[in-house]
Amino acid sequence: MSEINLAYGKSIFNFNFDENRFQVLGNAEEHSALTDVEIGAKLDNPIDSQTIEEIVQPNETVLIVVPDATRRTASGQIVNLIVRRLIAGGTMPFDIRIIFATGIHRRVTEAEKQSILTGFIAQRIKTLDHNPRDLAQIVRLGETADKIPIELNRALTEHDRVIIVGGVTFHYFAGFTGGRKLICPGLASSRTISETHRLAFDCRTKARRKGVEAGVLDGNAVHEAFMEVVERMKPSFAVNTIVNNSGDAVDLFCGDWETSHRKACEFYASKHTVEIPGKRDLVIVSCGGLPFDLNLIQAHKVLDMASRVCADGGTIVFLAECADGLGRKDFLEWFGAKDSNELAQKLCETYQVNGQTAWSLLRKAEKFNIQIITSLEENETRLMRLHKARDLEDALSKTDSEIRGYILPFGAKFLFKS
Repeated sequence: MSEINLAYGKSIFNFNFDENRFQVLGNAEEHSALTDVEIGAKLDNPIDSQTIEEIVQPNETVLIVVPDATRRTASGQIVNLIVRRLIAGGTMPFDIRIIFATGIHRRVTEAEKQSILTGFIAQRIKTLDHNPRDLAQIVRLGETADKIPIELNRALTEHDRVIIVGGVTFHYFAGFTGGRKLICPGLASSRTISETHRLAFDCRTKARRKGVEAGVLDGNAVHEAFMEVVERMKPSFAVNTIVNNSGDAVDLFCGDWETSHRKACEFYASKHTVEIPGKRDLVIVSCGGLPFDLNLIQAHKVLDMASRVCADGGTIVFLAECADGLGRKDFLEWFGAKDSNELAQKLCETYQVNGQTAWSLLRKAEKFNIQIITSLEENETRLMRLHKARDLEDALSKTDSEIRGYILPFGAKFLFKS
């Protein structure tokens, strides 16, 4: 027998398994974190760009854009080093501001700000909160070729320089996280977010649009819309991190906002794409713990990866604590539809970003037997067609002990292809 620890919120589930029955997918190798000196060397040699010191002149104002609490990007270490460089170059601390790219997510709490930035930075550099529905925060910069309004947080226009700091991993319909997503959807209006996300769904086929998937940028309509929006407000400098399971930066690509992100994505995919011999009837998947299972809207993304390796009609055991609940109070309303087809019709009539999330979840719940281990209430999971289990033993007791399965301990970190 072998054993593995599966992250669940801030805790773990220890699972003993027979290697003849289960195969673990995804390399557990833990790379060492980059030191400040190593990160500094990369900042000194940016991709297709001048250095930060050459870009930012004394007395210029600087806006640093960072992710919210649903991402793990080593932003604390990175921002600390950037702020030091700015101040050493003549930028005054009161001319530096940090804004959280929350998109339509909830506001970042004070405790989360300390965690994202470190207490040292959070107490010394002014922070800003983005509200996509606050018209006083939003400025219109035109529209895309497809008539999508380009509406962004006006802080982007009120600073001389903009530096974005994000992490790169797979995203289930935008291809990859990081880069352009710090601006759109991160600092976009709710209308711009809705219109760009709408491109992920094809109302003619009532399904995900072709080319809109994890690991794909070229031909991905959502990614291309994000890029077109950000072209109107190009960041001065970008930092794209790749982190280990502890959330420490193990590699970094910085410089031009577009090419540095593309190189980070290519590198990440080369190290995190796994070929499998075929699908199996049982899959156990962990989101990877906090912050990835903070709420259900975030946690559901791992089901996209699990569905790639689970046979139709098979069982997915889904570990997602969801300490923050569903992610939106109105999320359950979408599940009043009798099936995913009816939900798709409603989505096309009155599109909302989280309606597409609901469709994606319901579609998988219809295709697989999803046993969820969670802190969500059973009346909530039942409405979403998910079957709540007490623990792994309870979930597995409802399956055939002879069927073979996969274990995915790292959530959406890996892309699986058969």
